Amino acid sequence: MTQALDGTPPMASIKRLRLGFLGVGWIGRHRMQAILRTGLVEVAAIADPSPEMAVEAKRLAPDAGLMRSLDELLDEKLDGVVIATPSALHAEQCIHALERGVAVFCQKPLGRTASEVQAVVDAARTADQLLTTDFSYRFTDGMRRIRHIIRSGELGPIYAADLVFHNAYGPDKSWFYDPALSGGGCVMDLGVHLVDLALWCLGFPRVSSVTSWLFAGGEPLRQRPGQVEDYAIATMELDTGEAVQLACSWRLHAGCDAIISATFYGPNGGVSLRNVNGSFYDFIAERYRGTSRETLATPPDDWGGRAAADWAARLAAGEGFDPEAERFVDVARIIDRIYKQ
Repeated sequence: MTQALDGTPPMASIKRLRLGFLGVGWIGRHRMQAILRTGLVEVAAIADPSPEMAVEAKRLAPDAGLMRSLDELLDEKLDGVVIATPSALHAEQCIHALERGVAVFCQKPLGRTASEVQAVVDAARTADQLLTTDFSYRFTDGMRRIRHIIRSGELGPIYAADLVFHNAYGPDKSWFYDPALSGGGCVMDLGVHLVDLALWCLGFPRVSSVTSWLFAGGEPLRQRPGQVEDYAIATMELDTGEAVQLACSWRLHAGCDAIISATFYGPNGGVSLRNVNGSFYDFIAERYRGTSRETLATPPDDWGGRAAADWAARLAAGEGFDPEAERFVDVARIIDRIYKQ
């Protein structure tokens, strides 16, 4: 595996990338900053339907051209494109870029359904292009340490996991609340991170059953047609009998901005990541032994753009299609089952 992030490959093996950015709202610009900090890229082109957002992005990349569409971006002979657009557009835009021979870093979800995600992965494989999606919580110091401990076997077989992501606000863009555009509510927005973290830490085990409860405005979602869920609980039973519980929400009366945690239990101890004082960005990771605890990681940790920077470093080192992209399909299949599709 090619080194990335703070272990960048030898300069002789690196070429300077020409990247395009499709969608430069707050997340798109934040990922642009992280990628620029690698020193491996030139932002060649930017496209966004909002002139104000495009102007903000130009401040980060003054030499970038302003384009009106994805096709215009791709005409700039790019090595890669970063996509941060509404969820309904992701699969089609990713496939179009990949078919033009351009690598892709896309915001989650990669698609609204497992079939959409599979189509994107298939396009990447055919084109031999590096594809990844922004499962950014994998790149926190805390989750990396937790996964290492779990995968080392030090805790013994993990038999239970609890993952939570409650956002006391909720998205501020209307398309998030349209099922046709978003593909779903808080599960598609937040729960997808929880599913990915659970499967990633446990080595992507087979899931034998999924049970879920979805709510909108305090009522079962089935009673609110045309709406998306704002509260969800799901339980995954693994083939080996372990239980994984997930809960996520928008606009919950949480008493703070956010409640985020991922906790795993084995017969020899437990490990947990949790946010600090309601923060969306600051996390502490701990290891539990009986009534004692050991701190594994604490803030500050500038993790938000690491997934994007990692993709850029791997692309600069010449990586093509990574078969691990099939794991995105595994996550999407669980999301489908939570939605009972």
